[in-house]
Amino acid sequence: MRRTLSPGVECLGLMLLALLLVGAGLGLRQPQNVDEERFLGVALEMLHNGSWLIPHRAAEIYGDKPPIFMWTVAFFTWITGMPAIALYIPGLLSATSVTAMLYDLGRRLWNRRAGRTAALLYLATYQTYSILRTGQIDSFLILFTSLGLYGLTRHLLLGPAWRWFYAGCAAMGIGVITKGVGFVPALMLIPYAYAVRKGWPGVVAMPGEARKWLMGVVVVLGAVAIWLLPLALSIALNGGADEIAYAREILLRQTAGRYAAAWDHREPFWYFFVNVIPQYWLPLVLALPWLIPAWRRQLRKRDGRVLVLLGWVVLVVLFFCLSSGKRKLYIYPALPGLVLVAAPLMPWLFKRWFRRRLLGWRIFQGVAVAWFALWFARGFIEPVKDGDNPHEALMAQAATMTQGADLVLVNWREGHWLFARQPIVHFGMAGSTVEQAAQWLREHPQAYALVPDEQLGQCFNPQAARELGETSRAQWSIVGADADNGNCHPGPPAHIYRFTWDRASL
Repeated sequence: MRRTLSPGVECLGLMLLALLLVGAGLGLRQPQNVDEERFLGVALEMLHNGSWLIPHRAAEIYGDKPPIFMWTVAFFTWITGMPAIALYIPGLLSATSVTAMLYDLGRRLWNRRAGRTAALLYLATYQTYSILRTGQIDSFLILFTSLGLYGLTRHLLLGPAWRWFYAGCAAMGIGVITKGVGFVPALMLIPYAYAVRKGWPGVVAMPGEARKWLMGVVVVLGAVAIWLLPLALSIALNGGADEIAYAREILLRQTAGRYAAAWDHREPFWYFFVNVIPQYWLPLVLALPWLIPAWRRQLRKRDGRVLVLLGWVVLVVLFFCLSSGKRKLYIYPALPGLVLVAAPLMPWLFKRWFRRRLLGWRIFQGVAVAWFALWFARGFIEPVKDGDNPHEALMAQAATMTQGADLVLVNWREGHWLFARQPIVHFGMAGSTVEQAAQWLREHPQAYALVPDEQLGQCFNPQAARELGETSRAQWSIVGADADNGNCHPGPPAHIYRFTWDRASL
C-alpha cells in the first residue's frame, strides 16, 4: 500500500523548495541596481543615525516610500552583521510564506493536489524569480498582500472565520505602510458581494454582521497607525518644515498623486498585457488558451470560488492598468490568486494534453525538472556574472585619490553614497549641480568634487581633472578647487547636507 505524506510534511517540502530556489546564491549577491542601493543605504542610515520614523538618504529626508521594508533590512543587518545578506532575507521570507499559504488554500478550497499544484506554479513563474531574489520593496510587499488574500479567502470562501478576516485586514494595513498599494486584497470584496447577492454557491454569506465588517476597517487603520501615529506625534512635537513636507509627500503625492498622475514610468493602458504578462507570467501564460474557456464554463455553473478569485485577479490588474505609471513588478500581487484559481484545472489540462502520450508526459516532467534546476543554478551563476558593484571600486578609488578629504557629489546616484569611504557633501538629490559644486570648492579649497565628464566643462577645466572610471551610465572625474574655470557663480544652495558613514557601527 502506497504511503502518502501528511499535509504538514508536504507543505514543509514545498517551503524547502522555495528556500532553495530563492535562496540560491545568497551571500554571493551584491546590490546591483539603484533600488537595491537606495533601500540598503536607507536601512543602514537608520542604524547609523537612529531616525526610524523618517527615512534619510545621505542625511536628506527620503520621502518616496514608507519605512517597513527598510526597518526589516536594518533589523536583519543588526542580527547578521551582513548587510548584503540582510537585503535579500525579506524576499526569502516571502517565498516560503506565500508558498505555504497557496498550498494550504488550494488544499482547503479543492484538494491536496490543487494545493501542491498552486505552490509549484507560483514557484515556477518567472516573475516570482525576478522579484523575490531582489532587494526591493515588492519582494516583501507580496508577503502582506498574500496574507491579506489568505485571510479574506479563509473568511469569504471557507468561513465564517472572523479571526482570519482580521488577520488579513492587519496584513493589508502593514502592506500599506510597506508600499501604498498594500490594500489591494480588499478588492476581493467586490466579486464576493456580487456572488452573495446572486446566491452563488462556494461563498459564505454573513448577513447582519455590519459591526464585525466595520471592525475590519479599524484593524487596517490600527496596523497603519503602527508607523503613522508615532510619526504624527513626532512631527507635532518636534517637526519642522522638512518633516511636515515629508508627511505631505509620503501621504499624498507618493500615493494618490502618483497613481492619478505619475511622473515616472508612464506607459499606455495595455502595457501589462503586451509587455509584462506574456513574459513574466511564463510558463502559466501558455495555458491560458485552455484555462480561459474552462473558467468560463465554471462561471456558467456559478462557482463562487472561481468568481471571487478570478474576479480579484482581473480587478488588481485593471487597477494598475488605470494608473498612468506602470512598472513590470506592479501586478505581481495578483499572481498568487491566478495560480490558485488555475491549480485545480491543471490535472484536467495535463490529461487533455498528454492523453495516451506517455512519452510527451515524460518529456514535460523532464522540462519541469530542468526549469527548476536551471533556476537554482542561475542563482549562483548570476552573482558571478554581475561581479562587484562598480560604485564600490569607484568610491574606493576616489577616497584614495583625495586622501579621504570631503567629497562633493554632483548629479549623484545612490551607489556613490552607499559605498562612500570619506565625508560627502551634497545639496539634495535634485539640487546637487556642478555649479553648486564649483562654488563650494571656492569656499572650501581642501575639498574635492566628483563630477560626470559630460558636465565637467561647464565649471571646470577638463585638463585639470583626474579620471576615475565609468558607472551609472556616466564617466566620472575628480576635480579640486584648482580646476575652477571661473564660469559658474550660482546663488546659495537651498540645502547643504553632510554625511559620513561610521563603518564600525554597521
